[in-house]
Amino acid sequence: MGHDGGDEDAGRGEQYRGGSGFDGTGSDLSSASSTRKPPRITEAQESFEAQQRVRIRKYALLMGFRIPALVIAVIVYSTWNNVWAALIIVAISIPLPWIAVLIANDAPPRRKDKLRRYERPAHDRQLEPRTHHTIEG
Repeated sequence: MGHDGGDEDAGRGEQYRGGSGFDGTGSDLSSASSTRKPPRITEAQESFEAQQRVRIRKYALLMGFRIPALVIAVIVYSTWNNVWAALIIVAISIPLPWIAVLIANDAPPRRKDKLRRYERPAHDRQLEPRTHHTIEG
C-alpha cells in the first residue's frame, strides 16, 4: 500500500505533513531515499559526537591556515626579499595552534537551569476598598 502523494488520505497524518516535508521543502515524507533530519522539537543539546565533529572541523580549518601561511612567508621573502612582510606572516601563524586548540575545546554554552516563568503583577488581584453598610437593630 504505497503513497503516491495524492489526496486519497488527506485527513490521516496531514497535520504533520501539511503539504510540505519535515524541513518545509514540500517533499514526500514516505520516500525511502530521504536522508533529511526531522525538526528539532526539544531544547536538548546536540550529541557529544556531533559536537566533537564540529570542533574537529574548526581545528582542522584553523590549522589548515598555518602551513600555507608559512609557505606564503617563504614565497614573499624569496620573491620580493621583504623580510618584514615575511616576519609578519610568520608572526601571525605562530599563535594559530594555540588559538585552534582553545576554539576547538570550547564547548557550546550551557542552558540556564532557571525556568522562565510568568510572574503576575501583584496589583491584579487586590480588592478595591469600599464602605460597608451595617444595619443596627
